Amino acid sequence: MAVISETVKEMQGYKLHIVKTEKFKTNTLVWKMKAPLNKEDVTLRALLPYVLQSNSKAYPTSTELRTYLDELYGASFYVDLSKKGEYHVISFALEIANEKFLSDHTPLLKKAFEFLSEVLTNPNVTNKAFDKETIEKEKRTLKQRIQSVYDDKMKYSNSRLVEEMCKGEKYALHVHGEMDVVDAITPESLFSYYEKAFAEDELDFYIVGDVSEDEITSIANDRLQFAHRQPIAIDMEKDTNQREVKKINEVQDVKQGKLNIGFRTNVVYGDEDYYALQVLNGIYGGFSHSKLFINVREKASLAYYAASRLESHKGLMMVMSGIDHKNYDQAVSIIEEQMTAMKNGDFTEQELTQTKAVIKNQLLETIDTARGIVEVLYHNVVSHQDITLDYWIEQMDKATKEEIVKVAEKIQLDTIYFLTGQEVAE
Repeated sequence: MAVISETVKEMQGYKLHIVKTEKFKTNTLVWKMKAPLNKEDVTLRALLPYVLQSNSKAYPTSTELRTYLDELYGASFYVDLSKKGEYHVISFALEIANEKFLSDHTPLLKKAFEFLSEVLTNPNVTNKAFDKETIEKEKRTLKQRIQSVYDDKMKYSNSRLVEEMCKGEKYALHVHGEMDVVDAITPESLFSYYEKAFAEDELDFYIVGDVSEDEITSIANDRLQFAHRQPIAIDMEKDTNQREVKKINEVQDVKQGKLNIGFRTNVVYGDEDYYALQVLNGIYGGFSHSKLFINVREKASLAYYAASRLESHKGLMMVMSGIDHKNYDQAVSIIEEQMTAMKNGDFTEQELTQTKAVIKNQLLETIDTARGIVEVLYHNVVSHQDITLDYWIEQMDKATKEEIVKVAEKIQLDTIYFLTGQEVAE
């Protein structure tokens, strides 16, 4: 089976996850920092990783830092931000050649640790303030990142659905923070937040590759140590209140309408019926053989695209579709009908088998990359579970029609968001 063997060690201030595999000719190091989402910090958090990856004390310019990475046989280094349930997660990833496959035995793994340690713990700071020029440059880029969501109407409508659906909940906050807060960030305020993050975030460090556990532990002990700390955690709340369906119409200059619909699944990663929910989503709208794709797009020719996806740690299912303005009512009713069909068990054995095969393939494809392995394993950190990939696949494979119908009955329609063009408003 798809065994990923992970060894987890408690280090000083963080957890070290070692995934030994001979699958790759590179070693991948991923540093993850997780904190509860909140309005005060979200924009600072969105800026911080980009400032840290830009330069450091030893490599005070981006050019020097990137040149050094080139010297490490073209190591690649990048950062990423994501939301997992009500948590905001920062990731730093460094992929470097495995020295076993090189003719000259430069201790690349050790150098990778040193480099990552430099970036994380020795930033380009003077008198408790980050380098002003770096901050200004990264603030401009952050604004562009926030703006680009507005410009991409597919992303925008999804982001607006979440805002409307989760009003008053932390999950409504945008992963890249808020445009009108960016300007107020100073080199001092960001440094002060940097100290807070390293004091309060839950820290996890993943190493994936053909490595020796003892060597990794020894270098990690040597290179990365933080004070013993108590990371701030929250209880993921399930919102099971039945509420009236919200309907939001927004008018902009768009040629194609964007219809996004949000459901509360009342099921999160780690729940017993999570696996049945995954299969349900696959049959409903997850793939090209799904009900939404066939009925909304193919049969009724109503949509340019129609699909659904899960937010596994928040218990949401979102439907995304692109439609002509005039087809709104019909599209909404077909999307709702397909959910009713799921609740009535109106799907075939073949749909069930086909969906399970596609999900399994998708999971196996995910673990074909080191980053994918880390993402799969990290679900357990977020949810405080210990679910192996084998167990995940096994449970999903065992999901019966009855279990899928049972999980469908928990799903509630919450919000219908429609982004439409000027002519309709008139």
